[in-house]
Amino acid sequence: MDGKILNRIQIPTKTPEVTIPKIIEFFQKESINNNLKAIGIGTFGPADVDPSLKTFGMIRSTPKQGWKDFDFISSIKKHFNIPIGFDTDVNSSALGENNWGAAKGIDTFVYITVGTGIGVGAVVEKNLLHGLTHPEMGHIFIPQNKEDDFEGVCPYHKNCLEGLASGPSMSKRWKLKEALDLAQNHIGWEFESDYLSLAIANYILCLSPKIIILGGGVMNQNFLLPIIHKKVKKLLNGYINNDMILKNIDKFIVKPALGNDSGIFGALALALEAEKKKN
Repeated sequence: MDGKILNRIQIPTKTPEVTIPKIIEFFQKESINNNLKAIGIGTFGPADVDPSLKTFGMIRSTPKQGWKDFDFISSIKKHFNIPIGFDTDVNSSALGENNWGAAKGIDTFVYITVGTGIGVGAVVEKNLLHGLTHPEMGHIFIPQNKEDDFEGVCPYHKNCLEGLASGPSMSKRWKLKEALDLAQNHIGWEFESDYLSLAIANYILCLSPKIIILGGGVMNQNFLLPIIHKKVKKLLNGYINNDMILKNIDKFIVKPALGNDSGIFGALALALEAEKKKN
């Protein structure tokens, strides 16, 4: 499978009543033009991704209007008699990079997206990390910079990682329309690199990934990644005695090779896996 994208559409995420019919319409048209054999869904969360649960395929405690406890997978299934793969959007992006991108052939790695929220997907020994729920590593608690008195924007935890380092947190903290409007020398980027570096150091210590992929809109600042390289290395202080961190950290913490298409390719991987299980 070469992973070629035949067609695409971008639909704004509004309420399910508005958004879902547009998704269905797109795939119904594509099923006429192409031989549609399976569908892959990579969704914002939290979501129930365990197929053994009665609530599999449901969006859970999201702040997005109308989506809390919405049965996403059933809303699609009733229109298509084909296999459907389902997981979180960040796990989907991780799968995309694992099959066609920066983590191709790597059995243990972490994918982080920093944008409207912070999501983290982990592949451990060739398997997506699942458990009681999808791991919510974007909501870990980290020490706050002493010069930063911002309360955070997470509706559940206030100043967790997402509450302090997501795009909306930066916009609200600095009263800007977009986080990317901050000048390169603004102290906001010092805070941002601090928080992301602390999180990455913790992920390294807990999961021992062979590569970390760092994507999302906030990471579109080219100067940010080299700062994170230095700070992660300083935080670990030689404790992880491996050349990937000591000498080649620029090859250890990298940008997505697929850019903004990681999630699309990951949804393809979910669809392929769903079709494989059917057969």
